[in-house]
Amino acid sequence: MMAGKVKWVTDIEKSVLINNFEKRGWVQVTENEDWNFYWMSVQTIRNVFSLEAGYRLSDDQIVNHFPNHYELTRKDLMVKNIKRYRKELEKEGSPLAEKDENGKYIYLDFVPVTFMLPADYNLFVEEFRKSPSSTWIMKPCGKAQGKGIFLINKLSQIKKWSRDSKTSSFVSQSSKEAYVISLYISNPLLIGGRKFDLRLYVLMSTYRPLRCYVYKLGFCRFCTVKYTPSTSELDNMFVHLTNVAIQKHGDDYNPIHGGKWTVNNLRLYLESTRGKEVTGKLFDEIHWIIVHSLKAVAPVMNNDKHCFECYGYDIIIDDKLKPWLIEVNASPSLTSSTANDRILKYNLINDTLNIVVPNGEIPDCKWNKSPPKEVLGNYEILYL
Repeated sequence: MMAGKVKWVTDIEKSVLINNFEKRGWVQVTENEDWNFYWMSVQTIRNVFSLEAGYRLSDDQIVNHFPNHYELTRKDLMVKNIKRYRKELEKEGSPLAEKDENGKYIYLDFVPVTFMLPADYNLFVEEFRKSPSSTWIMKPCGKAQGKGIFLINKLSQIKKWSRDSKTSSFVSQSSKEAYVISLYISNPLLIGGRKFDLRLYVLMSTYRPLRCYVYKLGFCRFCTVKYTPSTSELDNMFVHLTNVAIQKHGDDYNPIHGGKWTVNNLRLYLESTRGKEVTGKLFDEIHWIIVHSLKAVAPVMNNDKHCFECYGYDIIIDDKLKPWLIEVNASPSLTSSTANDRILKYNLINDTLNIVVPNGEIPDCKWNKSPPKEVLGNYEILYL
């Protein structure tokens, strides 16, 4: 009876997932039974691949995270890996690592200047003093949805933070208190006077060889309050942080469109205001950034053949139309804030499953992971 049916488990109770599994006629089982497909939280993946668990996945089992996905999805590790990647390219004499007369990377300058705290405190201070009028954004390394983020423009604020956060003058080096501090992009491209960022979905089917796809239906997330670089508004997160988890509490939040715009709308808007050519170049650059961020972590990624990953990339575009990689999420939210959102996320999961579980048949890890063009749906090949 059960032969040939994919058996699935998930610990993320989201209808966009479950409806997709049910539509395929797959069978739900518990994690203690034989399963083929497990869409799991990052916490669970940690347990599955922990040495203590000693779990061996069989050839007909696949999961939705790489064991050490955090090399890309933890803010501090992402930056560390990108810095290492640049150095390696430089050593090889790669033209990609070329620098301008001020010593800035011409092509690889796609992450804002970032330091780890407390470890790089002295380096940060040195950089801060070079441009004391700049604003910096502090984020805890291991949190999401805008939690624990704040902006600073004075060194005294950091000193106060270090006292307040009980890190007893930066002695405690435990990862729980690790923060990244990045130069704040204070000249974001504004639309209707508001700041926004871009959420793009990237499907990684294997790191060796590198094989990834970008989803055409990303979206922009807008702030509910008009942007001002004025330092008096540094504490107003409705001005600065685009996370829906924050913006939905704003007085001007619109639950119908959820402060979101499709990438397509953004493209049309930019083509009409800035021209087709620069818009095309911007999107090429965004795709280039994604590929190089993946190449940066590929050497350290545990490329387990049972794994795939659907990353949520957050990109900010500045007013010179330069894209910046802000962070990469391992579990992009599958909660729908609007009807359109729901449709998008349902289709995202549908298209993802069509690529990673070909024909909806029992997975086979020995498969070469190269699906035919017809099944890509709204994904386009980014790198093969």
